[in-house]
Amino acid sequence: MVQKQKSGFQLSYVTITYRSVFLGLLGVFAMAGLVMYLAFPDTTNRMVQSGENIFTRLLVKVGLANNPHASAGEPGPQQAHFTNIDGTVRVHKIATNRWINADYNTALEKGDIVQTSSEGIAKIVFADGTNYTVKTDSLIRVEENSLNSNQQTAVNVEVTTGQVDLTTATINPGSKSQVTVAGATASLGSDTSAQVQNDPRKDDHEILLKKGSGEVTRPGSEVVKLGTYEKVTFSQDAPAMTKTKEIGPPTLIDPANMQPIFVQGKVSRVNFSWTPMDNVKEYHLKVSKNPYFSSLLVDTTISTSQVQLVGFTEGAYYWEVQSIGEDAKISIESEKNRFTIIPKGEDRVGTVLELEPFVQHGHIIEVRGRTESLARVMVNDQQVAVVNRDGTFIHFTAPLPTGLNVITITAQNAKGGIKSQTQNVVIQ
Repeated sequence: MVQKQKSGFQLSYVTITYRSVFLGLLGVFAMAGLVMYLAFPDTTNRMVQSGENIFTRLLVKVGLANNPHASAGEPGPQQAHFTNIDGTVRVHKIATNRWINADYNTALEKGDIVQTSSEGIAKIVFADGTNYTVKTDSLIRVEENSLNSNQQTAVNVEVTTGQVDLTTATINPGSKSQVTVAGATASLGSDTSAQVQNDPRKDDHEILLKKGSGEVTRPGSEVVKLGTYEKVTFSQDAPAMTKTKEIGPPTLIDPANMQPIFVQGKVSRVNFSWTPMDNVKEYHLKVSKNPYFSSLLVDTTISTSQVQLVGFTEGAYYWEVQSIGEDAKISIESEKNRFTIIPKGEDRVGTVLELEPFVQHGHIIEVRGRTESLARVMVNDQQVAVVNRDGTFIHFTAPLPTGLNVITITAQNAKGGIKSQTQNVVIQ
């Protein structure tokens, strides 16, 4: 039986999806990449690494990835930055060969010079965490501030004239933190504090360790190792350095650093106390309205480790104590504590003060909180500019130095009610 065939055309359809196209192209690229790698392995590796770098930078720009060099640090010259500036401080930039007024945006590089006036103080932090406090009428030069590919740091500062206090952080193996004065170089260990003085006119040079360890090297002289409260002194013509053991200053107890003192009336009494020291016959107490003690409100010597003084009005004060030994030798200054006199109204009932968690922006702390409407709020002796009608406020501190910082927030309402809170902040 014969079957009839149907006339006309028959069409067949093949469905091709985007997924199939993508897989096919991927296979082609993979095959091409394999062939290229077998033929040119070095070139292929460089192309892949370049592509990864471009892709990473793109993600960093759009905020989808962190900068891989942000924490580790780039090898090469590093910058130092000011964390505190009081009075007149100038910087001679080696890159532009001119003097400028220092501010918190001024970055210090190798060869830069920092000069403080008769009422100027500067605090500087270096890449390795070393902190320098440049006292009044001082001149320093950044001799070295670098980081190598092994993440080893090298810091060297020359004290041309004046006085500096410095504190090192943890120094990794292979790293070094040095300070130079009149040709002598002190290499300092981890967590070491030192005081360096240089008076070229009197040919008087000295390096004192407050704590930690270090050694001082001078061309043509021996290497002198130093421990806590040991000092070397020398002159340019002396063939050797002289090492002596110094007495230490007491530890301040009361008023504590950043402590608010609430008083009735306009004038108050303040109790000062510190730890007694062995082999010390007297103590030298100084109180000033400024942190560099250029003018003194109290300058007295007493035989006990505590005293009560009167006559303090509203405002911020700084105080320090020195030990005076049996041989009349006087120690270096103790740490400086700051306290604030705040008048209190007759109403002894406190006010509202609620704080949100602090927010850190580098060396600046953002303080947010709530108090009563029309209340006065102080943050470390700085008055909060605006307290909203609902009592909320926002305040940004001045740049804080690296290390432990104490932040005290005090609220005082219109009736004199006061409430204060203190928190510690560590700046790294």
